[in-house]
Amino acid sequence: MAKIIGIIVVFASVLGGYVLSHGKIAALIQPFEVLIIGGAALGAFLQANPGSTFMHVFKKALGMFGHKYTRAYYLDVLRLIYEILNKSRREGMMAIEADIEDPGASPIFSKYPGILKDERMTAYICDYLRIMSSGNMAPHELEGLFDMELGSLRDELEHPSHAVNRIADGLPGFGIVAAVLGIVVTMAMLGEAAQAELGQHVGAALVGTFLGILAAYGFFGPLAASLEHDAKEELNVYEAIKASLVASASGMPPTLAVEFGRKVLFPAHRPSFSELEQAMRGN
Repeated sequence: MAKIIGIIVVFASVLGGYVLSHGKIAALIQPFEVLIIGGAALGAFLQANPGSTFMHVFKKALGMFGHKYTRAYYLDVLRLIYEILNKSRREGMMAIEADIEDPGASPIFSKYPGILKDERMTAYICDYLRIMSSGNMAPHELEGLFDMELGSLRDELEHPSHAVNRIADGLPGFGIVAAVLGIVVTMAMLGEAAQAELGQHVGAALVGTFLGILAAYGFFGPLAASLEHDAKEELNVYEAIKASLVASASGMPPTLAVEFGRKVLFPAHRPSFSELEQAMRGN
């Protein structure tokens, strides 16, 4: 909701100030300037990134209007880890083999559909539980493996924000390109067009610069920052899972292992100790 309000405030402030200064909205409607700037930005984006990045960024951009990482979501992740660790502690690691080999059919994973539909996170949890069940890896070796995977995961999660940020940096330049082309058209008309028509073409050229700068700092820059924040929150959940599983591998009981994970979570939506305790008792 805050993001939608932010977009509205940008539009209202810029256009409102323009109109109050006796500007005409019709003068800002320049589809060919938008074509030059938008097309050049899209072409540059496609050149700079793998083909799959465009759809990935598009889906992430649509998702910025919601907020997945809430207190309830964190509680679900910690409860899932607690349940699976508690079962393995009571019945042995072999008892969770069916759960980690087919999470979709697992009574434990099925209780948390929001996590189960995240295939990467589900695979991440199951892979490390599978490694732990082998019993051949020391806790510090397990932690080292976690760190290596989290390093590559960090690069992957942050790539969309970096890609959008580079386009945001280039948009003012594309706005200048559109403006220069508009001036070229205007200069070619000197001596042939009336003064009013020349003024319209100069105005259209300046709109190109305006659109490039507004898009960069009013929309694409904030989008890149939002994607970066979402990437950090997603990575933080993986780090919490790591902390819980490493603590369990070190011999901590499930209730204490998930407390290690809880303490890793960002404070903004981190469940309290009592909330987590009540959630575990409710299982």
